[in-house]
Amino acid sequence: MKAVLICLAFALGAAVAHAQDAPSYKADALQITQPWSRATPKGAQVAGAYFKITNTGTTPDRLLGGSTPVAGRFEIHEMSMDNGVMKMRPVQGGLEIKPGESVELKPGAYHVMMLDLKQPLTKGDHVKATLNFEKAGPVDIEYNVVGVGETPAAAAPSQTGGGMHDMKGMKGM
Repeated sequence: MKAVLICLAFALGAAVAHAQDAPSYKADALQITQPWSRATPKGAQVAGAYFKITNTGTTPDRLLGGSTPVAGRFEIHEMSMDNGVMKMRPVQGGLEIKPGESVELKPGAYHVMMLDLKQPLTKGDHVKATLNFEKAGPVDIEYNVVGVGETPAAAAPSQTGGGMHDMKGMKGM
């Protein structure tokens, strides 16, 4: 039993340490944490990307879209159930982040679609992107690419990223 507890303690410590290494970004009242994507097979034309946005301010902001050098198009999508059928569609008018609330972009929910990929994403890659917000403006971030089917420990809802980067005033890549 003692050995099991020791193993669990090491595993938890590794997960927390990994979470602290996860990049976080700040622009005005917005905090963007845990940006990640999954590796894609050769020839894939699309990839999903995920992160969490927290609005610590008193007014709403809106994620309007973005861009990345690795894709021709960058869109915010949502997934929903309609009569037992999962549907995916672009978010019209942007994704609102209300004051004092968080929105998590994750598989099976709101997410970024990188379309017309110019290259495959490989585990261990770091993909640069710019998120465009209505009030905070452009924010440069970097997605960590994990393996196909993987979810990074840092993206677990109970984890928080460390190393906040102040991106206020940065315009473009």
